[in-house]
Parts: sequence; C-alpha cells; structure tokens
Amino acid sequence: MAKTITDILVSKGILDLTKATQIRKEAKERNLPLDEVLYQNGITENEIAEAKSEISGYPVKYLQGGTLPFDVLRDIPEESARHYKVVPLGRSEGYVDVGMLYPEDTAAQEAIKFMAMRLNMPVRIFIINNSDFQNILKEYRNISGEVTKALGEFKKEYETLGEDVKIRPQEQAKIVEEAPVTKVMAVILRHAVDGRASDIHVEPVRDKLRVRFRVDGVLSTSLTLPLDIHPAIVSRIKIMTNLKIDETRIPQDGRFHAEIGGRGIDFRVSTFPTSFGEKVAIRILDPEVGVKTLADLGLEGRNANLIEENIKKPYGMILVTGPTGSGKSTTLYTILQMLNKDSSNIISLEDPIEYYIEGINQSQIRPEIGYDFATGLRHILRQDPDIIMVGEIRDKKTAKLAVHAALTGHIVLSTLHTNNAIGVIPRLIDMGVDPFLLPSTLILVIGQRLVRKLCADSRKNIKLSGRMKEVITKEIELMPPSAREIFKKEMPAEIYQGEVSPTCPKGTRGRIGIFEILSMTPELEKIILSGPSETRIQEEANRQEMITLRQDGIIKVLKGAVGIQELLDVA
Repeated sequence: MAKTITDILVSKGILDLTKATQIRKEAKERNLPLDEVLYQNGITENEIAEAKSEISGYPVKYLQGGTLPFDVLRDIPEESARHYKVVPLGRSEGYVDVGMLYPEDTAAQEAIKFMAMRLNMPVRIFIINNSDFQNILKEYRNISGEVTKALGEFKKEYETLGEDVKIRPQEQAKIVEEAPVTKVMAVILRHAVDGRASDIHVEPVRDKLRVRFRVDGVLSTSLTLPLDIHPAIVSRIKIMTNLKIDETRIPQDGRFHAEIGGRGIDFRVSTFPTSFGEKVAIRILDPEVGVKTLADLGLEGRNANLIEENIKKPYGMILVTGPTGSGKSTTLYTILQMLNKDSSNIISLEDPIEYYIEGINQSQIRPEIGYDFATGLRHILRQDPDIIMVGEIRDKKTAKLAVHAALTGHIVLSTLHTNNAIGVIPRLIDMGVDPFLLPSTLILVIGQRLVRKLCADSRKNIKLSGRMKEVITKEIELMPPSAREIFKKEMPAEIYQGEVSPTCPKGTRGRIGIFEILSMTPELEKIILSGPSETRIQEEANRQEMITLRQDGIIKVLKGAVGIQELLDVA
C-alpha cells in the first residue's frame, strides 16, 4: 500500500522507482521539502497535489488564478498562513474552507482545530498547490501588508513629535501631506477600486478605526486601524477634497479625482460628525462602469421597448423612482447617452455630477450659494435646451418647474423617491403639481431596485420545490396573461443558487436591475383627472400588463440571472 508521495507517483507511472529513490535522497541531503525537489525534476504541481490528496483523503481545490477578498483572508492571520502553510478559501454550506500545502503537518492540523474553535464553525480541508498558495499570500500583502508597513512608518514619524505634543490645525496639513498616511489612503482607494466597491466608509468606533467597503450593495469590514490614526486619515481626505481641516463640528461635502490603475476615477466625499469623531463616506465613481446599455441594466422585452419608444417623443417627462442606491442615476445616464446627438442640446443639473458624458452640458448645483435645482431650472430654460436632466425632484418648487419645462416642449428626465411606480402620481399631486397638468406632461414612470447577480461560473442547480416553488408559482399567477402563459408552459424543474468558490467568494458578483414601468394612456388620464388613488392606478397598471418589480425579479430568477434569496432581500 502506497505511503508516500513518491510511492503514489511510481504507482501511476509518473516516476520510475530509481528516480523516486534519487529524489528522496536529494531532498534529504539538501534539506528541502520533497515537493520542491519533485517540481525541480519535472513533476507538475497538480500531480503532487493529487498524490497528497490520495494519501490524506482530502480533496484537491484548484483556484486557477482566482483572488480572494480581504474579508475571506481575515479568517486566518497572514503570519499564521505563512508559518503553517494554511490559507482560508471562503465560507460555504456552514463550513470554513481551508487550503493546506502540507496535510501531514501535525502542527498545521492543530492550528486548524484552534481556528475552528475560535470561529465556532466546522472546517473543511482541501489540498492546494504551491502556486495557489503563493497567490493567496500576495493577496495578504496587497492590502494588509502595505497598510501595516505604512502605519509603521507613520507611527515612527508621529512618535518623534513626543507624546505631549498636540498638532495644531495649521500644522496638520503639512504633517498629513508628508507622512506615510498618504500611502495608507492610496492603498485603501486602490483596493476599493480593484475590489469593485461602490463606497468606502471610514468610521471611528470606541477603540478602533473601521474601514468598510460596499460591494454589490453589501457592506463588509475590509480593514481595522488604530484609532489614533483617525485624525490624520480624515485630514488627508479633507486635503484631497479641499475641505476645511479644522472644521469638525458640521458635515462637509466635496469631491476629488485620482488616477488608479491607469484610469481616472472620481470620488465623492461626505464627512459627518459622530460621537467618536468624524465619519467619512466616499462614493467611487468609475466612468468605465457608469454608463451602460439598457440590456446591461437588466431592461428587456416590454420594459426596454417602452423606454425606446417614449424617449423618441418630442416632449414630456420621464421619472425614475426608487430608494437611495437603487441605480436611478445610472438609468438616467443610460437614457441620456441614447439621446446624446449633435442635433440636441442636452443640459443637466446634478448634485453631484457622478459621471461626465462628452457632449452633454452638466452643471453642479450649489445650494450653499443659492444655486439649487429650482434656480438652475429657471436659467436652463434660457439656454435653448432640447433635453433637460434634473438630478432629483426634492421639493414643490422643483416639481412645478420640471412639469412646466415638459409642458413647454422639452424632454425632462428626473428622479423621485417613492416605493414604486404607481406612487409617483399621488406624490407629484401631494407636492403641489396640478393634476390636470400631468396627463399632458408625464409620459413614463420607471420604478427600480438592484439585486445581486449570481456568478455564472459558480452557481449551482437546485430543485424547484417546497416554499420556493409556492412563491414563484404565486407570482406567475399574478403576471399579465401574456407573460403568465409563457412561464406556465416553460416552468423549469430547477433554478440556480449562488455557490461560494475561490473565483466567486460571495456567490454573487455585480448587480442587475429589476424594473416596473407605467406609461401614460387615455385610461390613466381619466383616473388622474377624476381623483387618482393607488388602487385605481394599480388597476390601470394591470390593464397595461405592467410587470411589477417582484415579477421582473422572478423572471430573472427563472432565467438564472439572480437567486431567489437575493430577490427576496430587496423585493
């Protein structure tokens, strides 16, 4: 019975007996791991890993160059990973997955048992090859190592000032510019961009400074720093953003631009005073991911056709509605890009400008100097516009002016905060817009949410049964007749569910929109003029065969784009 790696390689015909003996002897004489000598003699890493698997009984897992996010790496400290040759691979099915380079190492086995107790979760062990192990170590170095090194430099420099020395505000700028804290911020920004984060939160808590990234709508802690570096980090951000360093009592807003990975990225910054110090939220505005097509957004079929038809009209108002962070601005930018032609004068009022689009006159409002949406709208009408985009209808004045602009021959695009599409008309009337003006101005209402997408390369099939089948069947029964018949005939026996993997550590990657679209019709006009209620508008939406947000999500579940749990989280 085979007992060693070389025995197994001989039994498989990969090595002959003489060569195996020579390799074992060479490893012993040179005091090198057997793996390394085998590799030097032409045995592949995968062949070595498979032999280890046969001896230990643990399966092999190949990462194939995949990377792991920092929240996965936190399960095993870098020092332990290097010492025991053990690395985290993620969490799935209630287990912590761990990769081992040397499964025969009893000290490493004990370390894994201790880790399982600390995490209070059972562990599944996998064999990994050396290349994958080294790649994971690089991930540690990427953010943790760089930040730790910069922090060390910062502390040394800071300590030379003496414990009793307080930095005066006028001196703080100089110290922050010159100190290695600039490297800390550079590392944080780079890894947020590389990790596809949409936001960075820098938050002081009782005994530490927490840095969190929002990826695909979910916040997770990416880094924990000493609390005493908080003033320097915040001051560095304020210098980059041209905010007042010595003002910590009131919120401030700003913006800065940086070159990261060879491309220009805009960052929108908001500071906010809390009981433990200033919290900073940074929105990442990457032009490469900002403007998309309707299909990229998740608009298809009836919904895409309605948008394409209605934006061709010579005038009227199109409103996008949904909660904060639901992708409304991205939808508006996509529509603007479709309308962006030399023959049209397009002007936008934004707070802030999230993505710059060539050919569009984009204006940043500044309420602190009296330049708000209402003021800007009055002046836009003197600029001979064809298409107007107003970032958000926030008050009665802006609502009335936007309706007036649509009434006088302009396409007006804007956003409004309501729970769904049918709530827009009552909301506008509540804001003081005369009901008789709406039928001749409002042409389309788009309601939307964002749902996390399943990774195409690591999702798994699950049987459609039990409670899941009940939920999906019920929604299909509520769909308009045309859609209902299609999905009744083509109801799949299985749907997809996210699966955690080295290439997709969270089981999801990116987000896609779910939509509902209500258009102006003669029937809806009558409802508005005779006293609109959400019940009557809903009846008209059903008559229009409007697909609701939840139903659009169910369609995407049946097509394998999103998982049922991801949908239920938002709809």
